[in-house]
Amino acid sequence: MAHPPHSVDTDAVAHAAEARWAWLVGAIIVFLLGMLVWMSVHWAAMPPVRTETIDPGTLHLSGEFVEANLGSTLEADGSVTLRLLANQYSFTPTCLLVPSDTPVNIRGTAADVVHGFSIAAGNVNVMLVPGYISNFRARFEETGEHVMPCHEYCGVGHAAMWAKVKIIDKDEFARQAAGGRRVSCA
Repeated sequence: MAHPPHSVDTDAVAHAAEARWAWLVGAIIVFLLGMLVWMSVHWAAMPPVRTETIDPGTLHLSGEFVEANLGSTLEADGSVTLRLLANQYSFTPTCLLVPSDTPVNIRGTAADVVHGFSIAAGNVNVMLVPGYISNFRARFEETGEHVMPCHEYCGVGHAAMWAKVKIIDKDEFARQAAGGRRVSCA
């Protein structure tokens, strides 16, 4: 038995399909914009209020990141400030000493290209960008020794760029830091 031919307006079908897809894409865009607004209000996802800058060409000559200031320093309030500098293909200092169960303020910058590092023990993941000072607070609960790799590709020597982080008892750290000098692994 033969079926009678149907007359289908292909232009109308195509137009209806395009209209449905346009509405779907528009709804997705509105939904994503709504999520962006909601998250920025409720999660306070805002850019930093204060950004510190530094001249990467002269940071080794004077100021906070000269070699004599790098490493760990015990502050008057009992916290520790850890200053480090990243260069292709090393961190300075190469071994960082920090106390356990103490607030640590990590301050670092890069002298040449973008670097980064992570320390799993303190849930630390920091980007070091030339011209900017990265400031990050951490607390290390347990003593131990950890590797701190550079996690941003910085050139052919990137794979060998890492430092060591030793977390020691806070009383031992205070004893080593007596006299206001910086503390290192050496």
